[in-house]
Amino acid sequence: MNMPMEAAATTVIAPPAPKRLEDMQLPIVMMRDILLKTMFRKNVDMVSEVAHAICLPRAVTQELIDMAREQKFLEATGTLNANSGNEMGYQLTDLGKTRAQDALSQSEYYGAMPVPLHVYGEQIKRQSIRNIQISREQLTGAMGHLILPDSLLDHLGPAVSAGRSILMYGPPGNGKSSISNGIRDAMGDKVYVPRAIEYAGQVITVYDPIVHSKAESEVDDPNSLRRRRSFDTRYVRCDRPTVITGGELTLDMLDLVYNPTARTYQAPLQLKAAGGIFIVDDLGRQQEPPQALVNRWIVPLEESRDILALQSGEKFETPFDTLVIFSTNFHPNEIFDQAALRRIFFKIKIDGPDQEDFLKIFAMVARKKGIPLDETALVHLLQKKYPTIDNIYANYQPVFLIDQMISICEFEGIPYQMTPDLIDRAWANMFVKDEHIVK
Repeated sequence: MNMPMEAAATTVIAPPAPKRLEDMQLPIVMMRDILLKTMFRKNVDMVSEVAHAICLPRAVTQELIDMAREQKFLEATGTLNANSGNEMGYQLTDLGKTRAQDALSQSEYYGAMPVPLHVYGEQIKRQSIRNIQISREQLTGAMGHLILPDSLLDHLGPAVSAGRSILMYGPPGNGKSSISNGIRDAMGDKVYVPRAIEYAGQVITVYDPIVHSKAESEVDDPNSLRRRRSFDTRYVRCDRPTVITGGELTLDMLDLVYNPTARTYQAPLQLKAAGGIFIVDDLGRQQEPPQALVNRWIVPLEESRDILALQSGEKFETPFDTLVIFSTNFHPNEIFDQAALRRIFFKIKIDGPDQEDFLKIFAMVARKKGIPLDETALVHLLQKKYPTIDNIYANYQPVFLIDQMISICEFEGIPYQMTPDLIDRAWANMFVKDEHIVK
């Protein structure tokens, strides 16, 4: 039975908002100190403002405030603010200010209350990349700008739906990066990214606006006494994340990043990519040998868990729920041993187009760029130029040649056109002549 296209992607269950302080499963002193630090740093005094700042429901925030009042860290201001629904205001006592400053000297972190690591692990299961089932229609729709053979989609579809690692290899300029981005675009659903997580009393920030694309802005009704949220706002609802790295990738980028000034940690790239895609582009161009990079991924790829270390040296496990796509211009046997290759679940060769597909791409690009096709120029290209490189076609070439011709036409002040002479001039820029330069 065929599933309807709109049902192909699994609906992600949102993380439920905590109802009571005990639901938080965080050290009580940590929560109290984050409350005090946030009120000290952000100068907020209304329950609604504090709740918004620490990303908790008002009822839970009120519990936390009441506890801090009992411990003499907070006091009521004794005035009702008419602009805030007649809320009672609260302020730090001298003892509270001293405690906030002491807490800030231990850790500069304040704001959103973190999510315990094991609680976040449950959310990862609810939004796992392996829960996704992508149909052929979704995949081709996301890659409509590419001319791809059906046989390639036959391999790509099961690989993406499995949510396992993929190695794409083949000659440069044939769209491996574009295909990786198309896979990302095919995943249309949303996931929930924690602003920060907690392990052993340490705060690890996860949400990163550079990596994570927020799904929509959140607007509160200022006249409402209750914050109308359908999920725990310690999380941000985002598109499935995509981390793209290239030649700059190093092994230490896969470790926790410790900020000695703030005394907090930042999640490594693969944890930021949880529930999404991690693309290692141009594998083989990094400072680290490809074998070393893949060795680092062996446990995560096989066991869906990663091992990270705190400054103290203590190691702990985090969920690993990422579709890893390796892309390389090298043959896999040149850069990996067989043990490493076994760990990569799918190996897909991305070849250049045949002449028929090349012409389809050329025509599509020409139409998009507004340059009319010319049969004489095309015959010249296919019969005079391509034989000089053994008729080896690449996906990047139509765009390159057409952009070159457009640049020449604009420089010469003539309408966009395609002629054998323009083909020759464009071709001359596509390759560098192999010659010895006298120094």
